[in-house]
Amino acid sequence: MFKRDPNRSYPTETESRVIIRFQDCDPLQHLNNAKYFDYYFNAREDQVAKLYDFSTGQLFRELKTSWVVYQHQIAYVRPAQVSEWVRILSRLIYVNEDTTVTEYIMTDDGKSHLKNVLWVTSKYVSVATGRRIPHHDWVRELLDAIIVPNVDFLSLNFNDRIHEIKQQVVQAHAL
Repeated sequence: MFKRDPNRSYPTETESRVIIRFQDCDPLQHLNNAKYFDYYFNAREDQVAKLYDFSTGQLFRELKTSWVVYQHQIAYVRPAQVSEWVRILSRLIYVNEDTTVTEYIMTDDGKSHLKNVLWVTSKYVSVATGRRIPHHDWVRELLDAIIVPNVDFLSLNFNDRIHEIKQQVVQAHAL
């Protein structure tokens, strides 16, 4: 289980480089809309295990809890295409007693063009009852260690956030 090391700083953003697979694309050679979720969730799961030594499987086995998806908001800005290398970034932008919001971003490999943005709202639940419960202390410790600071999620508008991320991508690429 996660044990916060007070002498360590934890990255607030994960990043993976992946290739868009042929079998995940539509006849126009664009990544199928539903497949974005698979790419995002697989990349996040791999990176969270690597960066934070955390496994949702362990959470399920030891605490009999998990997060379930409550809501998605997704914007398809530019298509990801077959055989294209892309970057997937993810970060936790909101946490409360029983809820998390994870922001996912997909760019081209050079990080010069925004392709997709996804917000996933998840609820922390007891597997036995299926009902929401407060995050366990050590889970909350992990979440507090990795949340992006100074994001006022409750005041954010999804479309405004997409515009903000686009500007960040353009500015970062211009440097």
